[in-house]
Amino acid sequence: MNWIKVGRLLDEGGDDLKLELIAGAAGLDRKITHNRVQKHGLALAGFFKHIHPERIEVFGNTELEFFGGLSASRQVEIADGFFAQPLACVAVTKGLPIPECMVRAAERNGVPLMRTTLLSSTFIVRVQDFLADALTAQASMHGVLMDVFGVGILLLGKSGIGKSECALDLVMRGHRLVADDIVDIKRKKLDAVYGSGSAIIKHHMEIRGLGIINIKDLFGVAAVRDRKKVELVVELVEWDPVMEYDRLGIEERYSTILDVEIPLITVPVRPGRNITTIIEVAARNQLLKFQGHHSAQAFQDQLNREIAEVRTRRLLGDEVE
Repeated sequence: MNWIKVGRLLDEGGDDLKLELIAGAAGLDRKITHNRVQKHGLALAGFFKHIHPERIEVFGNTELEFFGGLSASRQVEIADGFFAQPLACVAVTKGLPIPECMVRAAERNGVPLMRTTLLSSTFIVRVQDFLADALTAQASMHGVLMDVFGVGILLLGKSGIGKSECALDLVMRGHRLVADDIVDIKRKKLDAVYGSGSAIIKHHMEIRGLGIINIKDLFGVAAVRDRKKVELVVELVEWDPVMEYDRLGIEERYSTILDVEIPLITVPVRPGRNITTIIEVAARNQLLKFQGHHSAQAFQDQLNREIAEVRTRRLLGDEVE
C-alpha cells in the first residue's frame, strides 16, 4: 500500500502514538503517502511554500510559543492561511494547549488536528515507524513459512501436496515455524520481503486427520518465531514422469514476490522421497550461496576444466604422432 487514511493513526496508533482528535473529523479520509513527517515551523510565520501535503505536520513547544507571541489578528490570519493549504493532518505534541483560532480553522477546512502527550522527538520516531510499516507493500500467500538453519523458506504447492506435514517434520527436527496456511508478506526494503503469520492462526497448524494443533504449546517457544525474511521459495509439485526436472542446479530460477526476486527451486513429490531432508539440504546449500560458494557451478567449472585438459592432451598427442 502506498497510502493510508489519516483515521488509521487514531484507530491503530493506540498507546504508541497517544493521539486524540481535536478538530477536523471531516478530513479523516485524507491520505498520507510518506512515512516522514514535516516540522515546518516557518508556516506559523506565514511562509506556506514547501509544505508537503502527503506528510504529517508536527508542531511542538517552539512553534506554538512563537505563534503565541504574535498579535491576535496575525494569529487568525496565519491559522486561516495555513489550514487552507492541502494538508494531510496536523499533530501537536507534548499535550500543549492549541490556540482556538487553529481549532476553528482546522474544523472549517476539514483538516484533522490532533494532539499527543508525547514529546516531539518521541512522537516523530514512533509515528514514522508506524507509517513505515503501514505504507509497506504487502500481500497474503497460501503456503508455509519456515526458519530452517536460519534460512527463511517459503513452501508453496497446491492444497493437499503435504506442505504442513513437511513443516511439522521440520519442527520435529528442531526448526522453527513462522506461519502455516496463510503467510502475510511485507516488503521492508527494496530487495527484501518478510513473512509472518496472521494474528488469528498464529503458531497454529492444520494437519489433516489430526486437526488444528498449536506448535508453540506442543514444542515450546523455541519452535516458533513471529517474522522471518523470505530467502528461498520451495515449490512442491506432484511427480510427473514425462517432466524434465533440474538435475544439476546450474540454472538459477526466481519467484517474484512484491517485485522482489527470491531464489526458487521446484521439488517433485512422490512416495519414497524424503522431502524434509531435501529441504534441509536446500537450506544448507543456500547458506553456501550466501557465502559465495555455488556447489553446482563449481562442479560444472571443474568438469569443463577436465574436458578442456583431455582435449588438450589429445591435440598434443596427435601433433607428436
